[in-house]
Amino acid sequence: MTLDLFAGIPVSDYTAALSWYERFFGGPPSFLPNDIEAVWELAEHRYVYIVEDRRRAGSALALAFVDDLDTRVAEMAQRGVEPARRETYDNGVTKVTYQDADGNEISFGGGPG
Repeated sequence: MTLDLFAGIPVSDYTAALSWYERFFGGPPSFLPNDIEAVWELAEHRYVYIVEDRRRAGSALALAFVDDLDTRVAEMAQRGVEPARRETYDNGVTKVTYQDADGNEISFGGGPG
């Protein structure tokens, strides 16, 4: 069985958000379903999309665990995207959180060593 997962992020200004998310993800969307949505495939069958929805903008929380956290954070910094905060928990897991202009939070986590 194949399972496709789509995590949606509502934004207030699609055009402005598209530019930020292209820098955030390091490239253009994988596809554009319509004039107010953009979709990035993060891994096979795992997608994040932005959608213009002013009423719900700023309320998204998304977290993805990666095995190359420090490299990913450094690459994002080179593209001008800086984290809002970085936390390391007692078990050694690190969570790096980014916020878009609406206040949506997108985080990457990684385990110790």
